[in-house]
Amino acid sequence: MSSLGKGLKRRGRLMAQAVRPPRRPAPCAADRRVHPDADGHHPVTGYVAPRAPRLVESPVFVLSCVRSGSTLLRVVLNSHSRIRAPHEMHLRTLHVHLSRGFTAEAMRELALDKEELEHVLWDRLLHLELTRSGKELIVDKTPPNTLIWPRLHRCWPHARYIVLLRHPGAVVTSLTHRRADPDPAGIRAEVLEYSEKLEEARRALDAHVVRYEDLTAEPARTTRDLCDYLGVPWEPGMLDYGSTDHGAFRPQLGDWSDDIKSGRIHSARGADPGVRLPVRLTELAEAWGYRTA
Repeated sequence: MSSLGKGLKRRGRLMAQAVRPPRRPAPCAADRRVHPDADGHHPVTGYVAPRAPRLVESPVFVLSCVRSGSTLLRVVLNSHSRIRAPHEMHLRTLHVHLSRGFTAEAMRELALDKEELEHVLWDRLLHLELTRSGKELIVDKTPPNTLIWPRLHRCWPHARYIVLLRHPGAVVTSLTHRRADPDPAGIRAEVLEYSEKLEEARRALDAHVVRYEDLTAEPARTTRDLCDYLGVPWEPGMLDYGSTDHGAFRPQLGDWSDDIKSGRIHSARGADPGVRLPVRLTELAEAWGYRTA
């Protein structure tokens, strides 16, 4: 009986091993590649998918710091008969969740990984919005896109970029006035983070650079130059953006101030006289052609 019991236990172990799925060997170091996720982090992944075809090959992205006039630029562009510039789309916050262990393998058989699935989703959203509008060009002006511009460039190698600049001191002032309980040190750090990424993009990309102060002071000339860059004829109706429906102006979708709701282009406000910038922000401001003293 003892021998019979041992034999049955052994047979049970062998049967369990026979039906158990084979263990996957751990990937070797050469198979692991570092790839940024939507927020710029670098998780270790075992497979990097090739780029899938895009429905929108050459979208346009406005890269800017927060409180730099990007909503004004959006509505001016959206007033053009061939340009669709919707509210902030926040693509970087849209993620794909592979909820089961075998999902990644299934996607790999389709030559997709998590990042490329997100890129396909982003591309589909832009295409859907463009199709609904009946226009030809789509512009996304979400300021946090500035922080992930390298990923946008990977997703759309043929994308075009508008780098929108504003005097960093004026940005600090605007943020300070907008927030209920402003943290001066935190605001300066935030503006510096955006400004560093803007400078990276300005140097690395073949972008069209616009200064907010020029857009408000000389809107006709500035928008003519923009239209030349985008390959569309200039339209005077762009300056009368109040006559076009641009959707709701509300928080998280762009500026919602009385100035933007007025339908008119207002002069740019400068920095408060007492604003003091960190050394690096001063250097960037001067590199962009602004006076800091």
